[in-house]
Amino acid sequence: MSERILLCLAHMSGNEMKFIEEAFADNWVVPLGPNVNGFEDDLKAFADKREGASPLNKQIVALSSGTAAVHLALLACGVGPGDEVLVQSFTFCASTHPVTYLGATPVLIDSEPDSWNMDPELLEKAIKDRIAVTGRKPKAIVPVYLYGMPARIDEILEIAARYDIPVVEDAAEGLGSRFDGQVCGTFGRFGVLSFNGNKMITTSGGGALIVPDDEWKRKIMFYATQARESYPYYQHEEIGYNYRMSNICAGIGRGQMTVLDEHIAHHRHVQALYRELLKDVEGVTLHENPSPRYDSNFWLCTVTLDPDLKVKGQENAYNEVVKGAVGGAAGVTHAATTPHTDCEPNTNVEAMRVALDVAGIESRPLWKPMHRQPVYAKVPSYVNGVSESLFTRGLCLPSGPWVTDEHVRYIVDCIKANIIK
Repeated sequence: MSERILLCLAHMSGNEMKFIEEAFADNWVVPLGPNVNGFEDDLKAFADKREGASPLNKQIVALSSGTAAVHLALLACGVGPGDEVLVQSFTFCASTHPVTYLGATPVLIDSEPDSWNMDPELLEKAIKDRIAVTGRKPKAIVPVYLYGMPARIDEILEIAARYDIPVVEDAAEGLGSRFDGQVCGTFGRFGVLSFNGNKMITTSGGGALIVPDDEWKRKIMFYATQARESYPYYQHEEIGYNYRMSNICAGIGRGQMTVLDEHIAHHRHVQALYRELLKDVEGVTLHENPSPRYDSNFWLCTVTLDPDLKVKGQENAYNEVVKGAVGGAAGVTHAATTPHTDCEPNTNVEAMRVALDVAGIESRPLWKPMHRQPVYAKVPSYVNGVSESLFTRGLCLPSGPWVTDEHVRYIVDCIKANIIK
């Protein structure tokens, strides 16, 4: 288990162990069972609630990852070889890679500066242009709730409806965020959730897909369980996937759901403390809700540094090649041969990251836009410079459930101490 998961579980009430022990006692150590059903019911109850309105009556399918949820949602939208899908460029690769799994091409849409999410004006421009260029409209639209911040989803939905294109909301980072009082991930045809080790709640790994109704739930579950036909032997007439969540992971999720509201409240408390402590620090800007319509969970608290801000050690930024994964990054990395790429954070941002790392504080640059990733160098993109500018200026600060008020004060003190006045 990662340090993040262990810390999350250490702060819980012990409900996780109760559900896990029941799964072992009943021999439900498989990708189905009471915990899976119970976790889906818990998520449905959470997602259905709207302030001052009747429940949405959405359905949930628990899956092995958020990436699997994106993949199945696109499959359900009819995406296939030769198709195009409009995807927010300012995101993690899990929003775009599943498009390529299906033989389709991601068309990358830049952000607007308030929410940092998909720009509706660029979205419509891209739709019109793709129809003119290819003679076909894109098969789906994938906006993202970056760092938990809601997008201008009302405008995106209006454009999508005008061209009859389904919307797949990538709410992997946005569990508990709301727009106009409605839970993010419940506006479009499908909504993607993630329970990776660093998310608002974790199942150690896992995700879920929010679907419109029972019929869609049956369809998605069919494809998530290897597309098996109802014979007494294995009969396959379509391609399916091994994407269902295990009963053990779902048990962790059921325990975590009991503290979801506490986690959301804590993240918002941490954001408020950063707001108070950074308010008079010139050159450092905390990203906030653009208006009362937005209600971010503040999964990560993010700042931008003014390009003119001077940071100690800035002259030495990028002097050394990074070896291995930075901070808590998981997985296997290729060895870098140069400290530079053709699009990277400013030297003051890198100097601040290094200074915080020396002080025992893990920070991270913002997501590098997909249109600046080498793997997507040749796909169509509609850009305005917003996401690239944010990437060069931005930094993610610690905000998880283990971050205390004292930690936040220490972090801000370190930021201040490394600014050259």
